Amino acid sequence: MKAFSAALWLLVGLVHLLPVTGVLGAASLQRLYGLPITDPNLLILMQHRAVLFGLVGGVMVAAAFVPAWRSVAAVVGFISIGSFLLIAWSVGGYNALIARVVWIDVAALVLLILASLLAMRARSA
Repeated sequence: MKAFSAALWLLVGLVHLLPVTGVLGAASLQRLYGLPITDPNLLILMQHRAVLFGLVGGVMVAAAFVPAWRSVAAVVGFISIGSFLLIAWSVGGYNALIARVVWIDVAALVLLILASLLAMRARSA
Protein backbone atom coordinates (compact mmCIF):
# COMPACT_ATOMS: atom_id res chain seq x y z
CA MET A 1 0.00 0.00 0.00
CA LYS A 2 2.90 2.37 0.72
CA ALA A 3 4.28 1.85 -2.77
CA PHE A 4 0.85 2.48 -4.32
CA SER A 5 0.45 5.67 -2.32
CA ALA A 6 3.90 6.88 -3.33
CA ALA A 7 3.12 6.08 -6.96
CA LEU A 8 -0.02 8.23 -6.81
CA TRP A 9 1.93 11.22 -5.49
CA LEU A 10 4.55 10.64 -8.15
CA LEU A 11 1.94 10.54 -10.93
CA VAL A 12 0.30 13.76 -9.78
CA GLY A 13 3.76 15.33 -9.58
CA LEU A 14 4.62 14.23 -13.11
CA VAL A 15 1.38 15.74 -14.42
CA HIS A 16 2.46 19.05 -12.92
CA LEU A 17 5.97 18.73 -14.34
CA LEU A 18 4.81 18.28 -17.96
CA PRO A 19 4.20 22.03 -18.57
CA VAL A 20 7.69 22.92 -17.30
CA THR A 21 8.94 22.60 -20.88
CA GLY A 22 7.14 25.91 -21.51
CA VAL A 23 10.07 27.65 -19.87
CA LEU A 24 12.01 26.93 -23.09
CA GLY A 25 10.09 29.60 -24.98
CA ALA A 26 7.20 30.50 -27.22
CA ALA A 27 7.48 27.48 -29.52
CA SER A 28 7.29 25.09 -26.60
CA LEU A 29 4.32 26.93 -25.13
CA GLN A 30 2.52 26.82 -28.48
CA ARG A 31 3.00 23.05 -28.64
CA LEU A 32 1.57 22.72 -25.13
CA TYR A 33 -1.45 24.98 -25.48
CA GLY A 34 -2.02 25.54 -29.20
CA LEU A 35 -1.74 29.30 -28.86
CA PRO A 36 0.74 31.62 -30.56
CA ILE A 37 2.68 33.50 -27.93
CA THR A 38 3.83 36.63 -29.77
CA ASP A 39 3.50 39.28 -27.08
CA PRO A 40 6.66 39.43 -24.91
CA ASN A 41 4.57 40.21 -21.82
CA LEU A 42 2.47 37.09 -22.32
CA LEU A 43 5.65 35.08 -22.94
CA ILE A 44 7.07 36.26 -19.62
CA LEU A 45 3.87 35.32 -17.78
CA MET A 46 3.58 31.92 -19.43
CA GLN A 47 7.23 31.03 -18.86
CA HIS A 48 6.86 32.05 -15.22
CA ARG A 49 3.76 29.83 -15.05
CA ALA A 50 5.92 26.96 -16.30
CA VAL A 51 8.39 27.59 -13.47
CA LEU A 52 5.57 27.60 -10.92
CA PHE A 53 4.38 24.25 -12.28
CA GLY A 54 7.89 22.99 -11.65
CA LEU A 55 7.58 24.03 -8.01
CA VAL A 56 4.18 22.35 -7.61
CA GLY A 57 5.41 19.21 -9.36
CA GLY A 58 8.54 19.16 -7.24
CA VAL A 59 6.52 19.28 -4.03
CA MET A 60 4.33 16.43 -5.29
CA VAL A 61 7.32 14.29 -6.29
CA ALA A 62 8.98 15.00 -2.94
CA ALA A 63 5.76 13.93 -1.18
CA ALA A 64 6.04 10.57 -2.93
CA PHE A 65 9.26 9.94 -1.01
CA VAL A 66 8.75 12.07 2.13
CA PRO A 67 5.35 11.29 3.69
CA ALA A 68 5.66 14.28 6.03
CA TRP A 69 5.27 16.54 2.97
CA ARG A 70 1.97 15.01 1.87
CA SER A 71 -0.31 17.42 3.72
CA VAL A 72 1.40 20.43 2.17
CA ALA A 73 1.48 18.72 -1.22
CA ALA A 74 -2.25 18.01 -0.97
CA VAL A 75 -3.09 21.65 -0.22
CA VAL A 76 -0.85 22.89 -3.04
CA GLY A 77 -2.25 20.30 -5.44
CA PHE A 78 -5.90 20.97 -4.63
CA ILE A 79 -5.37 24.72 -5.05
CA SER A 80 -3.49 24.26 -8.32
CA ILE A 81 -5.84 21.76 -9.94
CA GLY A 82 -9.03 23.14 -8.44
CA SER A 83 -8.36 26.72 -9.45
CA PHE A 84 -7.47 25.75 -13.01
CA LEU A 85 -10.60 23.64 -13.41
CA LEU A 86 -12.85 26.33 -11.94
CA ILE A 87 -11.35 29.00 -14.19
CA ALA A 88 -11.50 26.81 -17.30
CA TRP A 89 -15.10 25.80 -16.70
CA SER A 90 -16.24 29.33 -15.81
CA VAL A 91 -14.58 30.91 -18.87
CA GLY A 92 -15.28 28.09 -21.34
CA GLY A 93 -14.61 28.30 -25.05
CA TYR A 94 -11.16 26.74 -24.79
CA ASN A 95 -9.37 25.00 -27.64
CA ALA A 96 -8.74 21.26 -28.02
CA LEU A 97 -5.32 21.38 -26.34
CA ILE A 98 -6.71 23.21 -23.31
CA ALA A 99 -9.58 20.70 -23.23
CA ARG A 100 -6.93 17.96 -23.06
CA VAL A 101 -5.34 19.77 -20.10
CA VAL A 102 -8.75 20.01 -18.41
CA TRP A 103 -9.28 16.24 -18.70
CA ILE A 104 -5.75 15.50 -17.54
CA ASP A 105 -6.37 17.71 -14.52
CA VAL A 106 -9.67 15.93 -13.79
CA ALA A 107 -7.75 12.65 -13.76
CA ALA A 108 -5.01 14.22 -11.62
CA LEU A 109 -7.66 15.45 -9.18
CA VAL A 110 -9.04 11.94 -8.80
CA LEU A 111 -5.51 10.60 -8.18
CA LEU A 112 -4.82 13.41 -5.68
CA ILE A 113 -8.03 12.67 -3.78
CA LEU A 114 -7.08 9.00 -3.58
CA ALA A 115 -3.51 9.81 -2.55
CA SER A 116 -4.76 12.21 0.13
CA LEU A 117 -7.23 9.68 1.50
CA LEU A 118 -4.46 7.08 1.73
CA ALA A 119 -2.21 9.61 3.48
CA MET A 120 -4.93 10.40 6.02
CA ARG A 121 -5.53 6.70 6.60
CA ALA A 122 -1.80 6.08 7.13
CA ARG A 123 -1.60 8.95 9.65
CA SER A 124 -4.54 7.60 11.67
CA ALA A 125 -3.24 4.04 11.72
